[in-house]
Amino acid sequence: MVHSIPEFTLNDGLKLPAIGLGTYQLKGIDGVRAITNAIDIGYRLLDSAYNYENEGTVGEAVRRSSVPREQLFITSKLPGRYHEYDLAVTAIQESLYRANLDYYDLYLIHWPNPKQGKFIEAWQALIDAKKWGLIRSIGVCNFLPEHIEQLEKETGVKPSINQIELHPYFNQAEQRKWHAEHHIQTQSWSPLFRGVELLENDTLQTIAKKYNKTVAQVILRWHYQLGSIAIPKSASFERQKENIEIFDFELNETDMETISSFSRPDGRRKNQDPAVYEEF
Repeated sequence: MVHSIPEFTLNDGLKLPAIGLGTYQLKGIDGVRAITNAIDIGYRLLDSAYNYENEGTVGEAVRRSSVPREQLFITSKLPGRYHEYDLAVTAIQESLYRANLDYYDLYLIHWPNPKQGKFIEAWQALIDAKKWGLIRSIGVCNFLPEHIEQLEKETGVKPSINQIELHPYFNQAEQRKWHAEHHIQTQSWSPLFRGVELLENDTLQTIAKKYNKTVAQVILRWHYQLGSIAIPKSASFERQKENIEIFDFELNETDMETISSFSRPDGRRKNQDPAVYEEF
């Protein structure tokens, strides 16, 4: 068993583990095995989405796991094509049917789709689904501060969490600061940049050797010390175990600053700017 995983408390009182498992592209029986293995070694937060087309896989892994459902935290996300209120309500129900779950612990709007301009409708659907007991906590992904301000202004409800692209090449310092000031939890997608470029970085390798850790562990520890919940994806049992074993050491301030210094204005992986990007 891994070291005990700390928790972050959301603004609605829900406590989430400080690291989770991303499940993008984990499908079918191989996906079920990978997710079940992750649960067995200590993961309790599982991140999925309607558009990943694997909510059923996640649900099957939950059913096959020896860990009680109430000890797990399952996330899914509403796709852009269902932002109209009635469509959003139906999509949330469909997400639950696909996973064969009674409720999601966390349900997020995947992208704001500002050109479409219907994310307020989608947010109201999430608010109501929470009232109906279908969701325990509601949040967003990839929302800029102005989008979140509009949500709160028009509904009186702010998100508990904002899942954003965050890694050493794009450290989101200003957005994280804004989240902290407004009591919104930051969550990191693509925390390891989904590539070998970071893992082969000479500076990071030097830091990792100092702590007798891998580069991936150092980066994930950096996320934790920034106050963000990372959700690295891996189908490998060994990598899953490595990724979760980050709570028995601490990066010093200099190393934290060094890792943050890699950030660059064009650091997004695929140039998916929430101000203009539209998700289907």
